[in-house]
Amino acid sequence: MTADGDPSSIRSIAVSATDVVDAYVYGRENPGTAVLRATPPFHGRMRARIHVYHEDDARVTGAVHVSPDALLEDDAVANYPTLEDKRADASAEETDRIRKRHAEAVDDWRERARGAIVDATTLETDDGPHAVDVKTLDIG
Repeated sequence: MTADGDPSSIRSIAVSATDVVDAYVYGRENPGTAVLRATPPFHGRMRARIHVYHEDDARVTGAVHVSPDALLEDDAVANYPTLEDKRADASAEETDRIRKRHAEAVDDWRERARGAIVDATTLETDDGPHAVDVKTLDIG
């Protein structure tokens, strides 16, 4: 693998806290997968952007995918609001109330989670795990 195709040359990734949070929520609320993706050519400091897919093409593109839960502190992941079980006999009004309450809880979680980005993470490479620093672009 050439130097610019080698993800072990990455020392840090820069992420938008909003992208990390949006990717995590997407993965919990929708089909498909959302990750933070860095694409070659690789260098010491890389920007990782949100990427949504149904089929992982990282092997073909050479991209590095970082799961959003690997970029969030454990407490933020553990405190993601769960959707209340809907009873089979719940009225449309009850169902709407449950969905609205869940949406409000997710919005509150988003605000807290934007400040819960980790300082470092591990990238999975063909040569094994590779530790990198994480730099947040949009705190506050």
